[in-house]
Amino acid sequence: MELNPITIITAILTLIILLGVFWIVKTEKRLQRFFAGKKGKDLEDTIENLQLDILNLQEEKNKIQAQIAVLQKKAKESIRGVETIRFNPFPEQGGNQSFAIAMINEEENGVILSSLYARERMSIFAKPIKNGISEHSLTEEEKEALQKASVKK
Repeated sequence: MELNPITIITAILTLIILLGVFWIVKTEKRLQRFFAGKKGKDLEDTIENLQLDILNLQEEKNKIQAQIAVLQKKAKESIRGVETIRFNPFPEQGGNQSFAIAMINEEENGVILSSLYARERMSIFAKPIKNGISEHSLTEEEKEALQKASVKK
């Protein structure tokens, strides 16, 4: 039996058509499962609700980012480094009753509190610090406290 080119073309086209029908039926079943119990209006409402949710989330994200910026600014300005050095300024009297406390923030601004203790009296000094430097002269103990409290080590 001789195969006619028209028969071969017909067989190929028939196979392609059958594959196409099979694919269409399979796709239709998938769509029916996807849309089971839903109407076009239900899907539209769902999409609109999701869009509103996304807008609300974006607004909340913007608020949170603004709050984070405020907290970061406050963190930079808050005290981040603290160091206490105890010492005896008068070797012939008592123990290490005197101290120097350095308290500085991330920008190296803050204060050094010093106390000099003697049997007859006690003196307390406060020296402001700007950018890691005091406009008042610092004792060795105050310099050490400032250096150890430094955040930018």
